[in-house]
Amino acid sequence: MPQLPAPERGDIRTADELAACKQLIRAGSHSFHMASWLLPRDIALPAIGLYAFCRIADDLIDADDAGDEAITDLYARLDAVYAGQPGPHAEDRALAEVVTRFDIPRALPAALIEGLAWDAQGREYQTLSELYDYAARVAGCVGAMMSLIMGSSDERAVARACDLGVAMQLTNIARDIGEDARMGRIYLPRQWFEEYRIDADQWLANPTPDARIAAMCKRLLNYADILYRRSDAGLVLLPLRCRPGIRAARLIYSAIGRELAQQDYDSVSRRAVVPRTRKAALLAKAAVTIPYRDDTVERQDTLAWPPLAETRYLLEDVESTPYQSATERLVNLFGSLHARQAGR
Repeated sequence: MPQLPAPERGDIRTADELAACKQLIRAGSHSFHMASWLLPRDIALPAIGLYAFCRIADDLIDADDAGDEAITDLYARLDAVYAGQPGPHAEDRALAEVVTRFDIPRALPAALIEGLAWDAQGREYQTLSELYDYAARVAGCVGAMMSLIMGSSDERAVARACDLGVAMQLTNIARDIGEDARMGRIYLPRQWFEEYRIDADQWLANPTPDARIAAMCKRLLNYADILYRRSDAGLVLLPLRCRPGIRAARLIYSAIGRELAQQDYDSVSRRAVVPRTRKAALLAKAAVTIPYRDDTVERQDTLAWPPLAETRYLLEDVESTPYQSATERLVNLFGSLHARQAGR
C-alpha cells in the first residue's frame, strides 16, 4: 500500500485520523465526498476535517434520546478545540488544526451547534424566514468556513458561500420531507400548511403523499434555485484551483431537485437519489465549466447583492479582505513598482 506523504501544515496529522474523517464523510455525505476529489489536497484535507466534525455533530443529535446532554457535550468539545486541547476524537483534532490555521471565528462552528440544538428541541418554523434562520446555522455557517479555508474572506465571497449552504439545506429538506416526518419533524414552514389547507399535526401523525405536499416541495426547491444562482457569482472570488470542487458540489446538490421533479416532487413515499453515473458526469462538467471572469454585468450585480438577512450575522466576525480583480492587482502592482522607482 502506498504511504501517505508527510503531513503538510494544515493537514490532518496522522493517517489514522485522515482515514477516520474520510470514513465519516464517505458514509454520511456522498455528494461532498465526490466533490472533494476536485479540490486541491491542501484544501480537501482541512475540508474533510471540518465536514467530519459537522457530520458527527449531526449524528449525535439524530441519535436516540439525544437532547441537552448531547448539545452540552458538543459545546464542551468545541471549547476544547478552541483552547488547543481537543479530545481524543479524530474529528476534534482535525477541527482544532483547521480553526487555528485558517483563523475561523468560534461563532461559526458554534452556529452549527445552535442549529442542531433547535433540532433536539423540536423547534418549529412558521415562516420561510425562520427556516432560513435554521439553514443559516446548520449549513450557511459551513459555507462561510469553507470560504475561509479557501482563503476568501471577502464579505461578498462569504455571503455567496452562505447562499450556497442555505440552498443545499433547502434541497436536503425538500428531499427528506417524508423521512423527517416519520421522525416527527416538519421543516416546511407551517404557514404553507395553512395556505394549502392542511393540518400540519394531523399530517405529521400519518405522513402520506399528497399533491399539496408535493407543491410545497417544489416551492421550496424554487427558493433553493434562486440561492444556487446567487452563489454562482461568488465562484470568481475563489482561487481558480478551488472552483471545480465547489462547482461540483453545487451541481450535484441541485441535481437532487431535478430528480425530485422527475418523481413529481413526491419526497414522502420515496427518496430522490442522484445516480452515481450522473454524479460522475457532473464532476466532469464542473471540471470544464469553470468561471474565469467577474466582469459580466449580471455577475457584478449579483456579487453586489447583500447577504440574506438571516445569514448576515455570520459575516460579522469574519475579517473581510477586499477582493481585487486581476486587472486591479496588476494596476496596483505597477503603481507600487513605479513608486519604488521614483523613490530611488
